[in-house]
Amino acid sequence: MYEPIRTKSVHTMAGTTSSDFPHRSREEELDIQLAGHLAALLAATDELRALAPSDDLDVAAARLSARVARLRGGRPPVRSSAGAADGPEQEAAGLHRRAHDLAGRALVVAASRADTASAILAAERMDAHAAAFAAPSAPAPAVAAASAAESLPRELAAR
Repeated sequence: MYEPIRTKSVHTMAGTTSSDFPHRSREEELDIQLAGHLAALLAATDELRALAPSDDLDVAAARLSARVARLRGGRPPVRSSAGAADGPEQEAAGLHRRAHDLAGRALVVAASRADTASAILAAERMDAHAAAFAAPSAPAPAVAAASAAESLPRELAAR
């Protein structure tokens, strides 16, 4: 009455493992996610450097690039070479807000994987971008690693 099923089911049974696709561990997924957030933060930093070059942004871009390369197994990130557009003050404020949000996301993922160095770097960038978009006419102050470590949760800073 009914025709038999001739193809393999697309659904898996509960309790069985499927080796049809590669599985990643939680740590590998967090590494990929953190590298993505830091690469996006690096792109925003490069855009800010194109609008208003500064030594602080140059150092931050170099540190971000090194962290992304380490997380990606030594492959350097693709760098942006964006030019400045109209309304640099408004655009810079928006870029600082976006960079602040990206640094916050990176901080959350770094805390999840207990990566203190990445967490400190993300916290420093959050502080610098918060100061920059709070007072757009003043240059972003350099933030010391000690002040960033103080803003991290105690259990993360203790590791």
